Amino acid sequence: MDLALQPKTTAQTADAAPRSVTVLGATGSVGCNTVDILARHPGAFQAEVLTAHRNVELLAEQAVRLGARLAVIGDDSKYAALKSALAGTSVEAAAGSDAITEAGDAPTDIVVAAIVGAAGLPPVLKAVRRGATVAFANKECLVSAGDLMVREVEASGATLLPVDSEHSAIFQVFDFDQPDKVRRIVLTASGGPFRTKPRDELAAVTPAQAVAHPNWDMGAKISVDSATMMNKGLELIEAFHLFPVPEERIEILVHPQSVIHSMVDYVDGSVLAQLGTPDMRTPIAFALAWPKRVETPAARLSLEEIGTLTFEAPDPVRFPALRLAREALRAGNSAPTLLNAANEVAVAWFLEKGLGFLKITDVVEQVLERVTARSLDSLDDVFAADAEARRAAEEIASKSVG
Repeated sequence: MDLALQPKTTAQTADAAPRSVTVLGATGSVGCNTVDILARHPGAFQAEVLTAHRNVELLAEQAVRLGARLAVIGDDSKYAALKSALAGTSVEAAAGSDAITEAGDAPTDIVVAAIVGAAGLPPVLKAVRRGATVAFANKECLVSAGDLMVREVEASGATLLPVDSEHSAIFQVFDFDQPDKVRRIVLTASGGPFRTKPRDELAAVTPAQAVAHPNWDMGAKISVDSATMMNKGLELIEAFHLFPVPEERIEILVHPQSVIHSMVDYVDGSVLAQLGTPDMRTPIAFALAWPKRVETPAARLSLEEIGTLTFEAPDPVRFPALRLAREALRAGNSAPTLLNAANEVAVAWFLEKGLGFLKITDVVEQVLERVTARSLDSLDDVFAADAEARRAAEEIASKSVG
């Protein structure tokens, strides 16, 4: 276990000139919220490069709005449409997976990693290898390739700043000068939309119900991960790579109000927490401006209006994803990679092909049992493990539906 988040204030000192920014995955939920923050602070930030997978119209609109230098669409077939949408502007267009990867190498001050899933790995690794500051919401980078990513960060001197609200909260209250005085980290979880639903009723859950998160406005895949609590399992693995606390001292606590975003418990009995309304623009703005702060339009927290904050332990029967994530982390090597890839496939089958909600974690568990975890010494090793898990998950899911 290594510490990837040791603050580097010399690399992060705010200058008078605007910070140049690359946004990987600009049209997704986190990307759109990032664009909103950038647009509100034109004197502090200058967007240089924006990328998206397929949403040409929104990408072009964002690039023009922010005065970006380059807009990159991942789908090659959308290049002509992007060129057309940007005609008459100063924004350049590019397309293809290689162009997405190279976007991470653009010489900007901050790279916001908001591409969902393992697809975000190549451009993020490019950014890390050039020693950039990476504000990452793509938890899969540290789940699928945690050891590799941490080694690259140490070698290049890059800085990782978390955008996930939970890890941002921990970062804000973690004493990096005295990590040995931390007794435990507590990751809070909303519990998702099915926190109180009996397990035997979950089999009939529809994609529309699973995507309807009670507190957060997120994309479909992340919302389903919240409903299964796989997101919290992935965040546990991520926290293990980011903070010098062993897995057994990283705990998960269900907090339905989503006001306390996570806590750090110290040996003297102090428990430090970061609180706020559930709005992703808060941790995004924190990462963009760190070590300073900028205003956001997030609603102000009113504890007197909320009145009561409640907490409960997660139900291991209703949420087996938490057990699977811990088992994968303990197994090490490529096991977390297999976990993530299998989950991505299973969620896609649930959203698009009729896989039952409870079958999502069943598919993941069967993949972990079937595919042997191997060491990861390169990005090619990560992709090989990812591909093997996806093939197995596709086969298992198809049989579950058929």
